[in-house]
Amino acid sequence: MSFNIELADRIKQLPPYLFVEIDKAKREAVAQGRDVINLGVGDPDQPTHQPIIEAMQKAVADQANHHYPFDAGVPKLRTEIARWFRGRFKVELDPLSEIYPLLGSKEGLAHFPLAVINPGDKVLLTDPAYPAYQAAVTFAGGKIQYLPLKAGNDFLPRIADIAESKNPKAIIVCYPNNPTSAVADRKFYEELVKVCTEKNIIIVSDLAYSEVYYDGIKPPSILEVPGAKDIAIEFHSFSKTYYMTGWRLGWACGNPQLIAALAKVKSNVDSGVFSAIQHAGIAALNMDPAEIEDMRTCYQERRDALINGLRSIGWKIDPPKAAFYVWAKVPAKFPDSMACVKTFLDEANIVMTPGVGFGKSGEGYVRMALTVPVARIHEAVGRMSKVLA
Repeated sequence: MSFNIELADRIKQLPPYLFVEIDKAKREAVAQGRDVINLGVGDPDQPTHQPIIEAMQKAVADQANHHYPFDAGVPKLRTEIARWFRGRFKVELDPLSEIYPLLGSKEGLAHFPLAVINPGDKVLLTDPAYPAYQAAVTFAGGKIQYLPLKAGNDFLPRIADIAESKNPKAIIVCYPNNPTSAVADRKFYEELVKVCTEKNIIIVSDLAYSEVYYDGIKPPSILEVPGAKDIAIEFHSFSKTYYMTGWRLGWACGNPQLIAALAKVKSNVDSGVFSAIQHAGIAALNMDPAEIEDMRTCYQERRDALINGLRSIGWKIDPPKAAFYVWAKVPAKFPDSMACVKTFLDEANIVMTPGVGFGKSGEGYVRMALTVPVARIHEAVGRMSKVLA
């Protein structure tokens, strides 16, 4: 006799996770022996820096790190985050009340709505957006109002749309943006803080790509804006800056009440970040800045190779100012982003991400990640030219 398992409604509301589906298609192609160039998931291809690995090896051998880390974890990690933040953004953070380590920023972003969103509360979410935001709000029972991101407004949400929204509880923004690579300037954040303060809207800022920028133009933190700490929480990640995607380490910082609320959720869900990984994070924050500059140089070389290559075959694209994605309009020969992605995989063995996978307003675009060497980018452009011809 078979047992009928009825899944929760919140699970039924979720679409298949975009990047899992892309990885599945890639694996199937590789299993067939095809030479696949993966411009899909944004997972850096470079190895984690050696000082981080060495710090981890040393910490793993110390039995003091073999116990539950609990709560806010290793105090030195929080003080090093505060020091780094002061140097990078000229913002003071209290290590005890305004910083909290995470099992990667994605985990914190997933848990935070459980701390502040009641069933039926409205959350403003940009469209397109990283799919994990939608899932997090859905799990908390929140209702999403989408804010379309348009090229004509530099892929920023319109402040007027936020001001006109009826009783939103929170807004989630991500700049440098995934997937569009757009950057928010200080003026945008000042206007956002002003309208959200007036309307009592919690600001959730995802700044995972803060250090992946080009031409020396550093993206700001929303916490640089006076008054932002009254209403904002910001999420940071070690993944992209230090090639630590698999290590799962990040932090939240900002308003002490919001940090405490997130900490309360996490204390009931997980037991903190493995202490040895926290010591690795300390080593990362103390790395030679030249190593991080090398990371930016690498991505800029790849960005320029892809942009110039695509332009040479008639695909006109503006180069991104930050993040390691190229957000490109679908060529006219394809009816939509899914058809474009499918054709490039079937005919050129190239994996891309369809814009519609990030939301309705992402239709008409594809995202390409700069996570393969320059030589492979040149190879990809050559293959694309044959498809587009």
